[in-house]
Parts: sequence; C-alpha cells; structure tokens
Amino acid sequence: MDYDTWNPVYERILADFGFSREADERARDRISEYARPFDMDRLDARRQTVAVAGAGPSLSDDLDLARDADCVFAASTATDILTDAGIRVDAMVTDLDKNPDTARDRTRNGKPVVAHAHGDNIPSIDEWLPRFDTDHVLATTQAEPREHVHNFGGFTDGDRAAFLADALGASELVFPGWDFDDPSVDAMKAKKLDWAERLLHWLETRRDEEFDVLDGRRDGLSLPSR
Repeated sequence: MDYDTWNPVYERILADFGFSREADERARDRISEYARPFDMDRLDARRQTVAVAGAGPSLSDDLDLARDADCVFAASTATDILTDAGIRVDAMVTDLDKNPDTARDRTRNGKPVVAHAHGDNIPSIDEWLPRFDTDHVLATTQAEPREHVHNFGGFTDGDRAAFLADALGASELVFPGWDFDDPSVDAMKAKKLDWAERLLHWLETRRDEEFDVLDGRRDGLSLPSR
C-alpha cells in the first residue's frame, strides 16, 4: 500500500488510541538498526490462496481452512497452534508481545518472520532482535517506512498479515481463527479487534471482493478512511 493512502487512516488510529507518532517513529528507527534487505519473492503470493490465520478460539475448528490454502500467514500465537497441527506457516506476523521465542526459533531455522515495530515495543525489539537471524526478518512499521523497514498497511498482527498478503499479490484471502467478538479479551484488545474489522472491510473494498469473515457484519462497519 502506498504510504500516502495509509497515512490518513493511521492518523485516525493514533487519535482514537492516543498513541504517539513520534514513539512509533522511534521504534521504526530502532528496528532499522537490525533490519536487513528481505527478498519478497520468498513470500510471493501471486495466484495463491493465502490463509490469514488469527489466534482466536475458533482456530482449532478452522484448521482445514489453513491446511487447504496455498500459503499461510499467521498472526503471533496462531503460528504455534498451526505448527503443532502439522500445518506449514509461511510467514509469522508479530509485534513480539506474546511468543517471541517462537519467532526467534523460526528465524534460526531459516523461516520468515514479519517483525513489527511500534511505540510500545522498543524494549522487546532490543531484547529479541539481537537473538534473531535477521536474514529471515521482514521488518515493518505503521509509521512512514524507511530503508529495509516496510509499511504494507494494517494495525494488528492479523490485519497486517492480510495487508501483506494483498501487497504480495494474493488472489484470494481466507481467514481461519478470527473471532471479533471474543469475550475473553480486555477492553484494549476489543478496541483493536474493532479496528481490525474495519481495516479488513477497507481492504476487501479496495480488492473489490467480500471476505467471508465479515459476512453479517458489514452493516455495522464504516470505512476507516471516512
């Protein structure tokens, strides 16, 4: 996604949560110290069905949806669940907040990890990125991108995985393990899920398609750019 297209939506997210652009930029600059060139062809999704796996409670019931896809981009702890089920994860998308040891081990085994920098996770960047094999890290930011630190759009691990798949040419996106109404999450996570839902609606509109995961929910959604 073009940053000029993303930026107005990003500004709305910052205002809604009270987050700091300057803090996001500091995090971006910090991860850039570890970032290396990443060959995007490793995650080429052209003419592919990509399963964008969320870490919701329904994931265990949606394993076949992931198993039948051509590629799997998994958010955070969804990576562990899918791997334990014998399903290959092509890219783990994480902001290092829950299972950074999984991300570390993946890079050491030559598997791609999409590591995200934001204003709240600079300590995690400093703690974990030196332990990664950064040849296998695709660094991302929600602020303006810099060399080797990319912005494909998206806010949470899950919707960033969807925007990444779109940017890499996916012909179809499917969504195992997405639970927008998960009652177990706290208020902040619930608000982030609200934004994830709106961002997916924006993405499907941009792609001129409808994602099954949003069926029955669109009437209550507004596009984040409005």
